[in-house]
Amino acid sequence: MIIRENVPISSLTTMKLGGKARYVIEIETLNDIKDAYKFAAEKKLPTWIMGGGANTIGKDDGFNGIILLNKIKGIEVISETSDEVVIRAMGGEKWDDLVEFTCERGYSGIENLSKIPGTVGAAPVQNIGAYGQEISQVLESVEAYDREAHELVVIGIEDMKMSYRSTIFNTGKDAGRYFIVAVTIVLENDEFLKPPFYNSLQKYIDDHQETDFSPKNLRKIVSTIRAEKLPDPETEASAGSFFKNIFLTDVEAADAKAHGIKVWEKPNGKKMINSGYLIEAVGLKGARLHGFKISDKAALILINENAKSYSDLDLARKEIRQKVQEKYGYFLEQEPVEINNEP
Repeated sequence: MIIRENVPISSLTTMKLGGKARYVIEIETLNDIKDAYKFAAEKKLPTWIMGGGANTIGKDDGFNGIILLNKIKGIEVISETSDEVVIRAMGGEKWDDLVEFTCERGYSGIENLSKIPGTVGAAPVQNIGAYGQEISQVLESVEAYDREAHELVVIGIEDMKMSYRSTIFNTGKDAGRYFIVAVTIVLENDEFLKPPFYNSLQKYIDDHQETDFSPKNLRKIVSTIRAEKLPDPETEASAGSFFKNIFLTDVEAADAKAHGIKVWEKPNGKKMINSGYLIEAVGLKGARLHGFKISDKAALILINENAKSYSDLDLARKEIRQKVQEKYGYFLEQEPVEINNEP
């Protein structure tokens, strides 16, 4: 267990904002988890669990507590038949390393989730998804340390209450209760995805006359699409998609269409408005606001070009929300979580 003191949160998150955390503890083993929570109890300090910092924003006043960084590594095939394969991955692994591991072996189920930043342990928290796939479609269970019961527990998919970017891990009374140690996923071993695919993925396939839908090739295609339209948080400071898409009832969707607003229908029949579309429609794509740039590749992405303060982010966020709400009447809900000192 590695303990560091007075660590800038800006050095831990891809948005590069935030004051100092009182302590940062790197968790490398199961025993480290118990020791870290014991340390927190002795110091009477709150804790905050973090993976790669890709969906997290720090505030100027920092965090008067302990940030727990999940560094537990390992990927293994638990069982394999001609139909399916069961894989257990530790929470500190990079998510994209897991996707690469599965695609190289021809396993199907998460290939469209290629190049999503962050860790394996963070993936179930947000119920990550892209190009028609979500982790909830393949997730069987997670192993987690329950900081209230002080024990390792196994939580099945049926108990995670997974919906769009929402689970028990980030919403409600149990948010922050579980330190995710490992995830178990079940993938296809003999079935590949077939057309039609998610809109932008299908367009690329049609334009390039792709006929190979193996996990390895779909990963290559998705990686290419993401590189073309999404800034890399490793080289451009951002927190990924900054606003959530807006899901609609059938009545709301019909009303939106009647007012000339583009509505997307997902493969499961759910209807939504892409928040990036609204931001672009009010003329903000590529705009620079208070040290931030709205990506000219994807308007859902806010890039920190030279902002140093959370207040800069607050000003940029307010301006974007105001313009969208004034023109279209929709309130844009932020996707990244914020580290704060409130209980």
